[in-house]
Amino acid sequence: MKHLLLKLEPLIWLLFGQGILLGTVLLTGWVLVVGLAIPLGIVPADALSYERAQMLGSHIIGRVILLGLIVLPLWKGAHHMRHIFLDFGGAKRDVLVAPLLYLLAASGSVLAVVAIVRI
Repeated sequence: MKHLLLKLEPLIWLLFGQGILLGTVLLTGWVLVVGLAIPLGIVPADALSYERAQMLGSHIIGRVILLGLIVLPLWKGAHHMRHIFLDFGGAKRDVLVAPLLYLLAASGSVLAVVAIVRI
């Protein structure tokens, strides 16, 4: 299992890095818009209406964006949890913990793909 994890490490780091990008840039901007700009009246409240969200989800580019906003932070979280576990002395059990965390991220990714396709 350790050999497989070492082979998959570049792919996992790619997903982790893109999850950080989305988490720090795009999701932070979204929180600022929803938390500050709309309540202060800078952005109209109907900017996040159901009809606009449905239009975003019905277009192929919008679906790819939604998929990225769901999937990549899952991988970021799994990788962070693995390294937190390693920092607290879990190196001996990493062979069990890492596949479990990455399996959870992969399962969430598959569920996200199914949900996005069904929109």
